[in-house]
Amino acid sequence: MSTQTEPAAGACADEVAEISYRDAVNAALVDELASDPAVYFMGEDVGTAGGVFKTSEGIAEAFPGRVINTPICENGFLGVALGMAVTGLRPVVEIMFSDFLPTGADALVNEIPKFRYMSGGQCEVPLTIRSIGGATGRFGAQHSATGESWFLQLPGLYVCSAGTPGAAYSVLRAAIQNRNPVLFFEHKGLYGRKGPVRRGGVAEFGKAEVVREGADATILTTLLMTERSQAAARQLADEGVDVEVIDMRWLRPLDLATVRESLDKTGRLLVVEEQVHAASWGATVISRLTIEGRQWAQPPQALSVSDELLIPYSPPLEDESIPGVEQIAARVRELVA
Repeated sequence: MSTQTEPAAGACADEVAEISYRDAVNAALVDELASDPAVYFMGEDVGTAGGVFKTSEGIAEAFPGRVINTPICENGFLGVALGMAVTGLRPVVEIMFSDFLPTGADALVNEIPKFRYMSGGQCEVPLTIRSIGGATGRFGAQHSATGESWFLQLPGLYVCSAGTPGAAYSVLRAAIQNRNPVLFFEHKGLYGRKGPVRRGGVAEFGKAEVVREGADATILTTLLMTERSQAAARQLADEGVDVEVIDMRWLRPLDLATVRESLDKTGRLLVVEEQVHAASWGATVISRLTIEGRQWAQPPQALSVSDELLIPYSPPLEDESIPGVEQIAARVRELVA
């Protein structure tokens, strides 16, 4: 698969603003729709309603005819998006909860990743699927999964995520500009968070982001866990422990080069995931590094959701069900002890 991306015309590469994660997603959609007439946006309630999480407010009015409200039929409109992609358009599809991705599984597993291969390379599939996941919203067991590792075993499909407002903008733009299907994960618990966003910037394909440099231990994270890992690192800094935090961003492909470079400094690894560890991207990282003969100062550790736990609706129980700042800090202390 080609990983080529093309910079958007007229992008204001020098404009940096402190905006929310929600507004960063909105800005990425606006900039891609403005720069490429082949981009269309579709999903449930994404039109004048502005999306269930208000990430597309104002877009339908700004781009009439290119924002499509769909029925509640994920497999159906993912199939429509595939048809659009192979006939010259560049659709962006929103799946309002990651938990609903399995309802579109035939299109997402058996059609979209395989179409280019089965056409003998004749048909590109420039299709982006935005999926919104994560706990902290009090949505209960059927609306709180991250879903980020569910689709890692699909050659032909790229998988990425955003742990900061800057990534929500730049990684989403990279996904939309790619000539192959990309599954992009957002976290509903981050929409109100603000951070620096370089308007016009497009993330490097397949590249993780070192969001905090350190020398004593490396934390690999995604989504909400990026914010919590940075908070834990700041707490540990007051204790004299210097932690490097990496927002993985791209899960397929994994940026093991950046991980190796960090581990060459620290020798200690903690994977922090808002999902079960079994069959996850974190388990894959540890497996691949171990297979290649990585020597550890301490055995690698993983902090995740319990393998037997469904996310509860109860606010205090939900808070306890996913890794928190104190848990992350405690696990790092064990690593460096």
